[in-house]
Amino acid sequence: MKPEDVLKHPPLVLTQAQRQSYFDNGYLVVPDYVPAAWLARLAAATNDMLDRSRSVTRSDDVFTLEEGHSPADPRLHRVTSPQDHHPTFWEFMCDPVMTDLAADVVGPDVKFHHAKLNVKSGKGSRGFKWHQDIQAWPHTDFSPVSIGVYLEGCGPDQGPLSFAPGSHQGPLYSMYDDSGAFVVRIRDEDLAWMTPDKVDAPTGGPGTAILLNCRTVHGSTPNRSLKPRPLLLPVYSSADSFAYTPSPITSPHQGDIVRGQPAKYASFDTRPCELPPDWRAGYRTAWTYQKEEEARRAM
Repeated sequence: MKPEDVLKHPPLVLTQAQRQSYFDNGYLVVPDYVPAAWLARLAAATNDMLDRSRSVTRSDDVFTLEEGHSPADPRLHRVTSPQDHHPTFWEFMCDPVMTDLAADVVGPDVKFHHAKLNVKSGKGSRGFKWHQDIQAWPHTDFSPVSIGVYLEGCGPDQGPLSFAPGSHQGPLYSMYDDSGAFVVRIRDEDLAWMTPDKVDAPTGGPGTAILLNCRTVHGSTPNRSLKPRPLLLPVYSSADSFAYTPSPITSPHQGDIVRGQPAKYASFDTRPCELPPDWRAGYRTAWTYQKEEEARRAM
């Protein structure tokens, strides 16, 4: 569903001004949005996943480990598809606290695509270079929204998500490097316009929600604090938006309608989108691709 059609429906949890801000800037920050009761349950589920990671010695399809990870000091960067490994996450992603929020920016019929839990352990956890999301999982329109929830809050030294306001209205950049490898980052030569005054890096307390349009240029700096920065990131779209390439992150819940009704017709936005590799050949987390690119550049 396109923005002009979404705005025809009355808002559920956002104000009309907040919705318009999201469509104008490509992201929206909603401070202290998630109730404390949900945050407590999500914290317990996150701790359970952290405990499970203690027996993992190398990154796998579920756990992406930080350097120095050990049973005594588990250091997680990401849990892939957390909703498939702990029921609390899926219950939360289907709850109106999230689906009504998604509906305010994608329309009343909401589809789930995938999710990550980016724990981003402290003491120097890697940042994420400037990129856009949709090139990794193209859809028939650009309605997909990532709704990030800071489970414990995020301060300026913890590597908050950073955005280029309005960049979703601009071009989609290539996510391939000069060697032809898909690296999930924008080439340096395409970022000459990215000056500090064009970057917003909002922070917030526990339960702060950040809505991110799939075209928006964004990234993050390293977490230089001693505390982790757990960020739950489910991705939703309008029900009439359809992925047309295999997904890098799969789930039995992918394509589930979590609010409203299934679509009878597809929504199409004909602006072009670069295609990703064929993920059926396998997928590793984006940090892996970026580290490999750094190694090639150093040779």
